Amino acid sequence: MFRPLLAGCGLALLAGAVQAATPASASRFTQDPYPSTYKAIAAGPVLLQHATVLTGAGQRLDDADVLLRDGKVVAVGRALEAPSDATRVDASGKWITPGIIDVHSHLGVYPSPGVGAHADGNEMTGPVTPNVWAEHSVWPQDPGFAAALAGGITSLQILPGSANLIGGRGVTLKNVPATSYQAMKFPAAPWGLKMACGENPKRVYGSRNTPPGTRMGNVAGYRAAFIDASEYLRKSAPKAAAPQKKRWWQSSAKPGNGNGNGADSEKDTGGKRDLKLDTLAGAIKGDILVHIHCYRADEMTTMLDLAKEFGFKVSAFHHGVEAYKIADRLAAEGVCGALWADWWGFKMEAFDGIQENIAIVDRPANSCAIVHSDSEEGIQRLNQEAAKVIAHARLAGIDIAPERAIRWLTQNPAKALGILERTGTLEPGKMGDVVVWNGNPFSVYAKAEQVYVDGARVYDRADPSRQPKSDFLLGQPATQTGGLR
Repeated sequence: MFRPLLAGCGLALLAGAVQAATPASASRFTQDPYPSTYKAIAAGPVLLQHATVLTGAGQRLDDADVLLRDGKVVAVGRALEAPSDATRVDASGKWITPGIIDVHSHLGVYPSPGVGAHADGNEMTGPVTPNVWAEHSVWPQDPGFAAALAGGITSLQILPGSANLIGGRGVTLKNVPATSYQAMKFPAAPWGLKMACGENPKRVYGSRNTPPGTRMGNVAGYRAAFIDASEYLRKSAPKAAAPQKKRWWQSSAKPGNGNGNGADSEKDTGGKRDLKLDTLAGAIKGDILVHIHCYRADEMTTMLDLAKEFGFKVSAFHHGVEAYKIADRLAAEGVCGALWADWWGFKMEAFDGIQENIAIVDRPANSCAIVHSDSEEGIQRLNQEAAKVIAHARLAGIDIAPERAIRWLTQNPAKALGILERTGTLEPGKMGDVVVWNGNPFSVYAKAEQVYVDGARVYDRADPSRQPKSDFLLGQPATQTGGLR
């Protein structure tokens, strides 16, 4: 487990009320046999004072306060009143933002530092594996979680890798120390379905002389899977309640022949439950959000057409180095672009990447641009990745204010993950997920000084007792006889 040194500071990990865990949907396809056991850490009221506040909802407030109580944001404004027992933090000269949310991470399934025994992110035993769930590979002791926390990450989506056409379900976590993934699992957050187009699946399986080996093979594979899921949905639909009138020639002794058991002529009553098709059916119904690894603009348009063919919606395209070419369509269809600041050229489908990509995707009305990591190192400095975008946009004549840019790290990823009603902005009633920075978060010198999750200070750069450490890093003590055997 992680071991923050909490003696005497009142941050007992098991204290606090259980967050509401109402299922996101009543659909049988999203019933959760491994529900969240996340508990907010008990904390008293906190008043952060005299800071520059970026709300994440488009506002910048100078010399402003943020009041946290009962795990929630209570108020944001100037000269706020606070309960007499509130902890007051002088944040003069500092900046405050919502907690950063990384929509694309592999922490826990590819730990850092890692070994082959912990490489659990790609189920490369078949090109279509929607039956696997990333949460069942998450190792909570991954030291990368604590490193990300020091960079202001309060929530993150853990996804399977991109070797497969359909890689499985992702899970959204709260970034808190825990001994099980369920204790990190964001209560009632929708699952994400990870898909991948382009080079990865055709390379992995084509090299084995197994479909797909081409981009047309990729699309054929998606279509076959969703055709099966559509049929599964049809067969799983509740039968008509009203019994049909029997004819004199219909015998109740003959199963599947009008005997009142709901079976059709093929004895089909919905059939055996299929974990692959449960996930795909949940995506078609809109209960599981679809996240697609896709680089090229032409392939993104193909995937949008695929979504229309089968009735699901793409929540976000990930990586999308050519998203700038279809920025208007992404905005018009309400699809987010979860993108890197400047990764490009490391394979053919990444060659048309430009450093202004996110800025261009961000320009249309109703856009949803996101800075993501897909990296155990990049997740530690997503604020600086966003700063790169601001700088390159300025060189291109596009001026982006901090109050807009922060949305790439907070509001928009929360939207893509289906949790915006509860986090992602500093608005009354939302989770008290907050970062106090030593200055402008888009400065190369910026550091997260304090990080609050549900109103509890879980990280403090100045206090070693609030810097979680994993057992993986603590190691084992030497014996009295000297050395380790």
